Amino acid sequence: MNPVTFEITHVCKQSGARTGILHTPHGDVETPMFMPVGTQATVKFLSPEELYAMNAGVVLANTYHLWLRPGEDVLREAGGVQKFMNYKGPMLTDSGGFQVFSLSDTRKISEEGVTFRNTLNGDILFLSPEKSIQIQNAIGADIMMSFDECIPYPATRDYAEKSMLRTLRWAERGKNANERPDEQALFGIVQGGDYDDLRYYCAEKLVEMDFPGYAIGGTSVGEDKETMYRMVKWSQEKLPVDKPRYLMGVGAVNDLLEAVSLNIDMCDCVLPTRLARHGTLLTSHGRINIRKAMYKHDFSPLDEKCDCYCCRNYTRAYLNHLFRTEEGFGTRLLSIHNVRFLLRLMEDARRAIHEDRFNDFKQETLAQMKFDERGF
Repeated sequence: MNPVTFEITHVCKQSGARTGILHTPHGDVETPMFMPVGTQATVKFLSPEELYAMNAGVVLANTYHLWLRPGEDVLREAGGVQKFMNYKGPMLTDSGGFQVFSLSDTRKISEEGVTFRNTLNGDILFLSPEKSIQIQNAIGADIMMSFDECIPYPATRDYAEKSMLRTLRWAERGKNANERPDEQALFGIVQGGDYDDLRYYCAEKLVEMDFPGYAIGGTSVGEDKETMYRMVKWSQEKLPVDKPRYLMGVGAVNDLLEAVSLNIDMCDCVLPTRLARHGTLLTSHGRINIRKAMYKHDFSPLDEKCDCYCCRNYTRAYLNHLFRTEEGFGTRLLSIHNVRFLLRLMEDARRAIHEDRFNDFKQETLAQMKFDERGF
């Protein structure tokens, strides 16, 4: 029996976008949803209690970083990542593959797995599909990811095909290695670069393996928006309607709304807290940089449409002061706002789908927000 199941609750008559409920061992979550990233078992500057209170739903943790620190033995002894960090909701772990493959200067890929250097102390480490699942079983998140290769863009067809076929073999090995299939759901990951037939083939073969959910990888790696959306569209066309679809590493507003249009149920990104650390805020009118002098005497709320703790209690002038004086409370407030902003965006998207007006909502939202092509 799959520990994670999915049900569709409504399909928008105007757009075909869908809402659903993801049932997990740690609670039910409405989709489509944005998932905050807690790389090292913490979303930067936010407490787990705050995340839960702001309706965060699923939170991510990073397999590679938790493997290095504190180690899988500590997490197993703690009873899993939720107990370790005191988060009451569902969690998801990536496979560690993206971090490993980003170490292009030190890693060596073979059929068995990847050899690379520990970024903390230089030790030689080896990560295979089986080892990735072993670590994720110890971390204990509700949803795990298959070990795959995230290839760069652009990539030759020959490389993309060989990598995709290896990813399929690794997916099967990882599925066989899962020691907790009744407690932790393992998702397969569609790869294939910017080649429609490779993505179709990869999706079809993963479906034959019958995973409880599917992720789309290999996007947001330097390609333009049109190419990215094309890769997502190809990947999802061959996936089953009644299982969740997760687009990995996407958090820009226009990307999130496009993903919803393409029947994606789950997205994640480090974007909201990363922007906050640099003084950048997402608002209903577009992004602003709170460090600018124009906000020194601005005693209005950050975003009059936002219901977050920051917007309910503090002004732009105060946030400007905190950030210009390098007070940590400022970064915390900005992080709270940005995370809640994207969570609320998806709540509004779900409401629009239920009202059969998602296309209108998407158009209205993008028209109100003056952002650059990255969608920040």
